[in-house]
Amino acid sequence: MRGDWIGLLARSESDPRSHVMGKPKPHSVFSFFTGAGFLDAGFADAGFNIAFANECSPEFARGYLHGVRSLGHEAPRHGLHVKSVEEFANGRGLKELRKLLAEERRLGNLVGFVGGPPCPDFSVGGKNRGAAGDNGMLTRVYFDLIRAAQPDWFVFENVKGLFRTKRHREFFDAMRDSIGAAGYRTDERLINAIEYGAPQDRDRIIMIGVHSQLLPGPQPLKVEWKKHVSFERSVLDHSAWPTETPFGAKSPRPRGVPAELTVSFWFNRNDVASHPNAAHAFTPRQGLKRFESVAEGDDKKKSYKRLHRHRYSPTACYGNNEVHLHPTLPRRISVAEALAVQSLPRSFELPADMTLSAMFKTVGNGVPYLAALGIARTVAHLLEEVKQ
Repeated sequence: MRGDWIGLLARSESDPRSHVMGKPKPHSVFSFFTGAGFLDAGFADAGFNIAFANECSPEFARGYLHGVRSLGHEAPRHGLHVKSVEEFANGRGLKELRKLLAEERRLGNLVGFVGGPPCPDFSVGGKNRGAAGDNGMLTRVYFDLIRAAQPDWFVFENVKGLFRTKRHREFFDAMRDSIGAAGYRTDERLINAIEYGAPQDRDRIIMIGVHSQLLPGPQPLKVEWKKHVSFERSVLDHSAWPTETPFGAKSPRPRGVPAELTVSFWFNRNDVASHPNAAHAFTPRQGLKRFESVAEGDDKKKSYKRLHRHRYSPTACYGNNEVHLHPTLPRRISVAEALAVQSLPRSFELPADMTLSAMFKTVGNGVPYLAALGIARTVAHLLEEVKQ
């Protein structure tokens, strides 16, 4: 299996025991569908050891490794594996995966799987093929992998369509029941990224599971979902949020709007104009007239959504024509600006030689960093109680 690791940076060059030197990291993460690693970054900054990562796209994997370096994080101790997750669900791949879990447990760590399988087949605005779609089937594979490898805990992330759409919800319930039969107790919640301080209206279903052997008694798992939330979801409905402003017009920030949830705050915070990915943007094909005709804050159409400088962003869906328009300039937003909308630390960057399509796709697919950090802290609090 080690020959299959990506050649750029397969293992951390530091001592294999580095994650237990100094301040102990008692929880290890095995990450699947990792993309550029936004979810991993949140868990790493919450004190988890990212021990293993899996991403099937070589381009996304390069972005992951570059991002790891830019944040000052160590590469996964057991490597970044560039292959389909299905290769770990049975046979030789599963056998090797179980060995790595055993190695982490010998170090005294609880091991968790973290992953958000590709979601277009469950998305309301996506392909809507459900569990039968090519991407939808990967959700089943992820739960199969959890049942087969038996980590101590897991996190599952996906779009709200899987939770709210009737026929998709039946599949979700079946997966939850199957994982319960395999020995896990679970709890789930529909979260929104803005609750954690990310400037974005982005719903996601999060399921957390812990193996029943680690839990006292027969009581159900109860996750303290609100413990690390910064804002109530109702902030989205605050009457002070501006709606639309004519393009190019002055627009002072309304009173009552939380500044830290606005696009302009994050553009300034991340100094997007001087960010290494500032020049990475799609060149307009429609001419200035088309870009100047959309009002600031007009996000009603499927494409050509313009951000408002004094409002949060709609869901960061950067596929096809979905790269949003800059609030005050006649162009699409840059990769640096997209990363800011995803609440990444300013130091995070993608490699300059990635294709623009790959950059925007991996940014759009990622979990907003502050949401990832909040979820990771929620898991850490839960596991503290488990280990007592």
